[in-house]
Amino acid sequence: MGRAMHDDSQYDDEPELAGYQPHEKPLRSPHLMTVMRVVVVLGLVGLVLPGILVTLGTANRTAQTTCAAYTNFFAPEAVSFSARFELVSAAGIGWNCYAVAFGGAETLVKAMGLIPGGARLPSAPVENS
Repeated sequence: MGRAMHDDSQYDDEPELAGYQPHEKPLRSPHLMTVMRVVVVLGLVGLVLPGILVTLGTANRTAQTTCAAYTNFFAPEAVSFSARFELVSAAGIGWNCYAVAFGGAETLVKAMGLIPGGARLPSAPVENS
């Protein structure tokens, strides 16, 4: 009717655990756990940070090149241009292109969005109003 009760009866369904005795102290020292955590965090930073830096560098170069084309087309009288990423601006969050006049005044030429792309210039002349 019933089985004989012995020490390992709770492990009958899992024979690989037969004879297992839990340890009272942790298997790894707190110092080793801290070292392992630091190594894991440094490894993750080492994997993620280069990708972020490459993405930001590429976006910056694209924004500078696109802004130069927009400034040459839409504001040929400008002495310079400025492409910068802005969290708060009249054009919204993202990359904005400004034409810089001789006196230093900046005029928004084009809002380029979160991910700047190549310049899309009109093929026909533009009327300035």
